[in-house]
Amino acid sequence: MATPRATISVLVISAALGLCGNTQSGTAQVRAPNAAATNIYAETGKDALGPSARRARPLVYVPNSRSATVTVIDPLTYRVVRTFSTGALPQHVVPSYDLGTLWVANNEGNSLTPIDPATGEDGTRVQVDDPYNLYFTPDGRFAMVIAERLQRIDFRDAHDMRLVQSLALKCKGVDHMELTSDGRYAIATCEFSGQLVKIDLATRTVVGYLKLGAGSSNPLKKLTALFVKRHTDHAATPMPQDIRSSPDGTMFFVADMTGGGVILIDPIAFTRVGFIATGIGTHGLYPSRDGTQLYVTNRGWNTTAGGRHGPGSISVLDFSTRQIVASWPVPGGGSPDMGNVTADGSELWVSGRYDDEVYVFATASGTLTHRIPVGREPHGLCVWPQPGRYSLGHTGNMR
Repeated sequence: MATPRATISVLVISAALGLCGNTQSGTAQVRAPNAAATNIYAETGKDALGPSARRARPLVYVPNSRSATVTVIDPLTYRVVRTFSTGALPQHVVPSYDLGTLWVANNEGNSLTPIDPATGEDGTRVQVDDPYNLYFTPDGRFAMVIAERLQRIDFRDAHDMRLVQSLALKCKGVDHMELTSDGRYAIATCEFSGQLVKIDLATRTVVGYLKLGAGSSNPLKKLTALFVKRHTDHAATPMPQDIRSSPDGTMFFVADMTGGGVILIDPIAFTRVGFIATGIGTHGLYPSRDGTQLYVTNRGWNTTAGGRHGPGSISVLDFSTRQIVASWPVPGGGSPDMGNVTADGSELWVSGRYDDEVYVFATASGTLTHRIPVGREPHGLCVWPQPGRYSLGHTGNMR
């Protein structure tokens, strides 16, 4: 997809002013990856299924938020095989830490619906307050329920979902989370206050907040931010969505829906260090099976209202160069939102949030091969099984 005119103008201004490093630049200067660092995606390569995942029936689960249902699709035939009811406003389908259960997070239904991945059948709902999303600590001990409306993260026993501790947050719209490579910290996005929150997982306490806005004592940065605000059709305040780590763990990528790109974050210093423009309504982030690229979904709308047949697209970001190497449009328009890469890495499945459909892209060519009608406002789609030893949550943040 072509870079928006306003974004091009901002890049020109930035270059003219000599802005570098931590400015909004499409070629942001950032700390080079450490070649000796551990590859956190090493165990999630092509078809590297664990024993539990190998027993699963290959299916795609699509939570339809406004229909209060999950549509189940056979990925071999691309046909819907069944649809079942959930609690109100299902947001994401999340693999459990041990890969033995898939959890449907019923946000307004205050419940989790379990799915047996071996059969694809749903079970009895478990009562849980306000589950927008679900993550797990690296040792598998706790489930971290993202209670967006209640502005907190609930630490629950990962097996029976018994509440252990509620952690109140001073930010609004907590949504998505990523863990540092050493497993010590979690960093979560706060959609409605334009912030990140950093949490010490050993003590289960907040250690800091980071405001993602362009405000700074640097007058050149202030000038750039002012230009953005005056020459775009959205507020300059970032609206962080999904968050994912680079393979070596030295950089976090944060999808900024209003900014139309990914914000680069140093997870240790907890500072903003750059920005890469992608497309309108940047939302979901998914590493390729070989861990060299990041698929970025651009919803086509920079507000939560959305609409049909927007200029949605997929941007392909090269982890090593931090450059966009390809852009895949949705022919005729669409709203690619959230999903997964298949176990063999050949396809990217994503929900079409405002078009009530699912998109299947061939990763080798970027071609949209299938559009599958589903329920109203499909969201956190999960392709299962996926490679990896365990799940850290979301639709398949595997390790």
